[in-house]
Amino acid sequence: MTPRLRTVVAVAGAALLVQRALRRRIEASPLWPMPALDPPTSGRPRSRALRLLVASRRTVAEGVVQLRLEGERLPGWEPGAHLDVVLPSGLVRQYSLCGDPADTSSYTIAARLVADGRGGSREVHEQIVAGMELEVRGPRNRFPLVGARSYVFVAGGIGITPILSMVRAVPDGVAWRLLYCGRTRGSMPFLAEFAGDDRVTVVAEDEDGRPDLDALAVPEGAAVYCCGPEGLMAAVEERFPEVRLERFAPRTDADGNHAFELELRRSGRTLTVPADSTVLAAVRAELPDTPYSCAQGFCGTCQQRVLEGEVEHRDELLTDTERADSMLICVSRARSGRLVLDL
Repeated sequence: MTPRLRTVVAVAGAALLVQRALRRRIEASPLWPMPALDPPTSGRPRSRALRLLVASRRTVAEGVVQLRLEGERLPGWEPGAHLDVVLPSGLVRQYSLCGDPADTSSYTIAARLVADGRGGSREVHEQIVAGMELEVRGPRNRFPLVGARSYVFVAGGIGITPILSMVRAVPDGVAWRLLYCGRTRGSMPFLAEFAGDDRVTVVAEDEDGRPDLDALAVPEGAAVYCCGPEGLMAAVEERFPEVRLERFAPRTDADGNHAFELELRRSGRTLTVPADSTVLAAVRAELPDTPYSCAQGFCGTCQQRVLEGEVEHRDELLTDTERADSMLICVSRARSGRLVLDL
């Protein structure tokens, strides 16, 4: 036997011994054989969670607080991105990043108190203080800044948060204009950052959150971005259909809703989703442990697999690939008369 052949035989023999030892150890384990588990159909994490320190908290406008969240080697982000913030109660809310993307040690967000909201903003204002830790997920970006000849930005109130990082990121030499709208100057966060800048126009909103847009000119080839109250975004979209929008709540079309049949295949139950209710509400009436969080189509906690039926997607999260076989049951509905879920 040649030396080379002896080496090959020795290596092969050693590998066989290791394989046998590993097999004996696995078979002796109390977890062997592993039980077959169904793949999860909901509550799938969309990005790894981070535990960040609330390094500072300050008021930046009437009813608006800014939080600086610190960590180490944080994932990068680009203008328009947001974080999913897990509040102390477990609620998940989304907040646009408004700091410096080059800063890898902290994230900055801001939240307006909504007195008649669903409780998330009140929790931020009343319970989150400097020194505590928060769990966050992301960043994610469904509102990216694209390359363009020039830019027109429209922001309303707290809607300035994603726009702020965009304005800072416009390349030198590229023209931009900002129409910043608010009920009062005191309610408009970060307004001082634009003092003396003739590219910025500050206007008042009416009771429906709609500003006077007559003075807003959009040059040919300009990219138009808007974030703010629904009334503002509806007005801008009506005048400039090509606008890119960032919503804080899902688009609703309650007048066009219809009741439909919903089958829960695994549970063997069939129920009706009324026109004035949601799939999530109907499902939780039968299966109270069904997970959910934001109830606005942003966080992905309530994602469920669709086995049959056509979905009218109203979320702001799922990709086209994900929409092919799943839905967020908090906001999306059946386009036709029946849906079947893997529940």
